Amino acid sequence: MAPATPAKMTYRFLGNSGLLVSKLAVGSWMYREEYQTVDAWYEMMKTAYARGVNFYDNAEIYGNGQAEENMGGAIKKGIEEGVWTREDLVVTTKLFAGYKGFTESGPNDQGVSRKHIIEGARASLRRMQLDYVDVMFCHRSEPYTPIEETVRAMNYVINQGWAFYWGTSAWLASDIREACVVADRLGLIRPIVEQSQYNIFTRDKVEFEFADLYKKYKFGLTTFSPLAYGTLTGKYSNGKPGGSRFTKPAFSNRVMVPTYDERVEIASKLLPIAKELGCSLPQLATAWCVSNEHVSTVLVGASRPEQLEENLEAIDFVEKITPEVKARINAVYTAAPNVPEMNPLAFLRKRHL
Repeated sequence: MAPATPAKMTYRFLGNSGLLVSKLAVGSWMYREEYQTVDAWYEMMKTAYARGVNFYDNAEIYGNGQAEENMGGAIKKGIEEGVWTREDLVVTTKLFAGYKGFTESGPNDQGVSRKHIIEGARASLRRMQLDYVDVMFCHRSEPYTPIEETVRAMNYVINQGWAFYWGTSAWLASDIREACVVADRLGLIRPIVEQSQYNIFTRDKVEFEFADLYKKYKFGLTTFSPLAYGTLTGKYSNGKPGGSRFTKPAFSNRVMVPTYDERVEIASKLLPIAKELGCSLPQLATAWCVSNEHVSTVLVGASRPEQLEENLEAIDFVEKITPEVKARINAVYTAAPNVPEMNPLAFLRKRHL
């Protein structure tokens, strides 16, 4: 559903920086699939770019490197065809898990050591056929590498011109604070942005843990999974449709948490609110995320350009997410903070010890 006159994309500064990013962005988390090609990604990026999206996110682990190859090829094709210039785009990638797979990488092919950050950054740029990315993220923190080593390594990446800024992803607030303190002590560049999951069901980090980071450091946020891995689409009310990501064992094992059935039921109770606003449930869920002033950009995904177009139309409904609408959403589901825990993937390299 879309208004007769689509709203214009608007932008926010990425944390305490001068970099403007579109409030909606395109993420590229994917499995290694034959249908995910350079041409397919080019069509997706053109669809997003036409709607004013300038932020495109990636990671070395996505599709075991295929996602970076596809996006890099799409960027190159768009430049050659005069659709955009490199300067028009904000391109990001993330380092931690390596490109060989979570369990296939060697002892030093993963993590946030100086060795993997530098080698991983160079490998990502080769796959993307780029001289630089705008932001490079540490995809996880880990208990095995001193944070000072990571801070120094990310500054080396910036000093080499391989990235303009650096950020964190799935880090604890305490680790982010330590990274900022270390950077200040050494006269180095702090991380400026964190990438975390944020949706109506998952609010811990964004609404509770990071409160002091916004105040002290003006920390930015890129958030992912606005649809809570599809449970906020409303399409799972009658079970898992064929062809959905839930039919893939790796995906199902990741998101089939104890509250799955409860979330599907709650999503059905949000449908009347979406209908009153004149939007779909996915558009409501995404617009709700954008309405948080601390969120710099919300990553959306899709498997087809038409699906992406519908998801991006969420920007048209952000102004309708009033305090009253938020109160109605909270009446359906009230979030409460949990005890902060380090992401389980932070311990990937334990198997080598």
